[in-house]
Amino acid sequence: MQFKEFQDCKALLDMTDDGDYVRKYKFILESKFDEMVDWFLTKKLEIMTRPIPAYASDNRKVSLLELYLVVEREGGHRRVTENNLWAMVSKDMGFEYCDGDFMRLMYAMYLDVLVYYHKYKIIQTKVQEKEVTEVKETQMNVEDPRCGRSKGDKETEHVASHIEKNKESNDDTGNETEHYVFYAGNDWQGMRKLYARRRFDFNRAKAVVDDANISVMIHSYKHNYV
Repeated sequence: MQFKEFQDCKALLDMTDDGDYVRKYKFILESKFDEMVDWFLTKKLEIMTRPIPAYASDNRKVSLLELYLVVEREGGHRRVTENNLWAMVSKDMGFEYCDGDFMRLMYAMYLDVLVYYHKYKIIQTKVQEKEVTEVKETQMNVEDPRCGRSKGDKETEHVASHIEKNKESNDDTGNETEHYVFYAGNDWQGMRKLYARRRFDFNRAKAVVDDANISVMIHSYKHNYV
């Protein structure tokens, strides 16, 4: 793996998420990790004063890969600092508790900006992917592939057509025409439904129907009596 752009760094950092892979190829990854950090510092940030590999004051090599993994395992630089865990980080790396501040300094010098930039790139990529997905979904929901018109336009036209048909069913006074009576069933329940559609005297209508029913009963009674 060669480091020519930050995407190469991101690829290596992403590999470290796989614990089994790291344990299996740790020796190779440590060398590549140092190479990545060196490229980022010298080429990306143009910092030439931080030697790679990194060494402690007693001439012990500091594994930047191990430092990165331990800090990530504990939740990152901020959480380690807030919870005063640098002494524990130092111990986990094979150093003494008293070397905690030194490990914090090593992280700040070699890894802090690198990790921050990596996480920034991850968030940036997710945002871009989300925006692209939203644009595609919007286009799919809006554009009609057969005629290029939006579904919203077609629905608007359908509603407008329905309103226009209803207007044609109204008389000059603005009331709906009598064909709705037949639609309602042309009976008393139908007239109740019709009342919800038209403005008229419901009580008067009911009285007319009652009178008609009484008239029918009277004539029928006289006919049977004779």
